[in-house]
Amino acid sequence: MRHHPLGRTGLFVSELCLGTMTFGGGEGIWSKIGALQQADAERLLGQAFDAGINFVDTADVYSGGLSEQITGQALKNLKVPRDNVVVATKVFGETGTGPNARGTSRHHILDGVKASLKRLQLDHIDLYQVHGFDPATPLEETVRALDQLVRHGHVRYVGVSNWAAWQIVKALGIAERLGLSRFESLQAYYTVAGRDLERELIPMLRSEGLGLMVWSPLAGGLLSGKYGREQQGEEGSRRTSFDFPPVNKERAYDCIDAMRPIAQAHGVSVAQVALAWLLHQPQVTSVIVGAKRAEQLADNLAATQVALSAAELQQLDETSRLPAEYPGWMLERQGEHRRKQIAEAQRPRADSA
Repeated sequence: MRHHPLGRTGLFVSELCLGTMTFGGGEGIWSKIGALQQADAERLLGQAFDAGINFVDTADVYSGGLSEQITGQALKNLKVPRDNVVVATKVFGETGTGPNARGTSRHHILDGVKASLKRLQLDHIDLYQVHGFDPATPLEETVRALDQLVRHGHVRYVGVSNWAAWQIVKALGIAERLGLSRFESLQAYYTVAGRDLERELIPMLRSEGLGLMVWSPLAGGLLSGKYGREQQGEEGSRRTSFDFPPVNKERAYDCIDAMRPIAQAHGVSVAQVALAWLLHQPQVTSVIVGAKRAEQLADNLAATQVALSAAELQQLDETSRLPAEYPGWMLERQGEHRRKQIAEAQRPRADSA
């Protein structure tokens, strides 16, 4: 298990992160995603820690707070040293019935962190992430509130999830101008069958030095190997009961068709190839994997040992490549000569005779 620095920080996190959305269950979508209770959740966490994972991700809205509660109790029961685990959670979603029980206002953020700390039974959160964009709250208010949490020691680092590139850059500019804590990571949807963030978000992350945490790396189970043009999965499976996130199915099936022979050649599952593709992407810091069963987690963990060849990566890249879109194709065309100049300037000098 490799460990990477989170963005521009000195904090190292494992290349796989255990997601806890399957903990707790409850009503609505939570009943479809997973309903692991304390004992089963602890077994999965113990298995993840034994494999070298040091990174756990949850959110205040997962199963109405039960996910945080189960995660915190599990860390306590497993006697995990606090310095050995990086705990990430999120704020934004609805946590009550009042008009202020949602969003990224100072009011909701300060209330949210207190509630999360209590459920997690921790004195600080390592990575506190804004779970979505709030059109009702000025960005400066959000950035100042998060900085206050860092200054008070409730939070070590702050991150963001599901924002557009321009929104993140605007928040980074506010933080730099005012000398406040900045976002150090983005948690975003990314798969070999869904590469949309490569248009704007990946270049922004590279430019601004943010880390990338990937959620739903198997496209809600679609890339698990159980689905294809002639396979629609078992009745009641994740994708048949909760068809999310949205995916271009034809492109996904093309990717699955390309991954099957690669998986057979390596003697691994299609899911491992899909995860390995992400682990080979240079901008990816950590891939969040969730599981309901020990064997499912073991299969995901094994993806860290899959080394895809350059030819296999090229084949998957060609199969899954996004269609050209403006202004991307114009940037590519107009920047060609300058990129060649940069490459030439960086080329090592030939040894003189």
